[in-house]
Formats: sequence, structure tokens, C-alpha cells
Amino acid sequence: MLHATLTAVQEAAMDLETAKNYLSLLGAGIGFGFSVLGAGIGIGLIGKGAAEGIARQPEAAGRIFNTGIILAAMIEGAALFGLVLAFLYKQL
Repeated sequence: MLHATLTAVQEAAMDLETAKNYLSLLGAGIGFGFSVLGAGIGIGLIGKGAAEGIARQPEAAGRIFNTGIILAAMIEGAALFGLVLAFLYKQL
């Protein structure tokens, strides 16, 4: 996608509407990439914290596991929200 954008920018006879379309696709891709990157880091930190918490207090493993699952679901919701915003940005 980046190669196509750079090729299109190099062409001298590109009209304004085509340039906006290429740049909106690039912006949507970058926005979704950051959204997924943030979600991956967040879920990794939840897993790390849950593993450490269970190692320290094995008797609380059930509560820690349930809380981790709920937090991971919330982060996935935020990542999907980022996907929707990226698609809406592309439409503008």
C-alpha cells in the first residue's frame, strides 16, 4: 500500500481527489496499526500481571483470571473502536 501511495505521489498529473484517496487509505492503515499495537501491548501486560499475581497468591487464581478476562475484553473493544474510526477516517 505504501509503494502504491509513493508511486501515485510521484506522478505529476494526479488530481486532488486521487491524492486525498491515497492519503486517506494511508492514514486509515496507520491508525488501525496503532490501535492493534496498543491492544497487543495492553493484553500482554494483563497476561504478565495475571501470571505474577497467580504466582504470588495461588489461592486467588480464579478471581485474577476472571478480572484478566474482563480487562482483555475491554481492550479488544477499544481495538475494534480504533478499527471503526480508521474506516470512518478513510471515508472522509
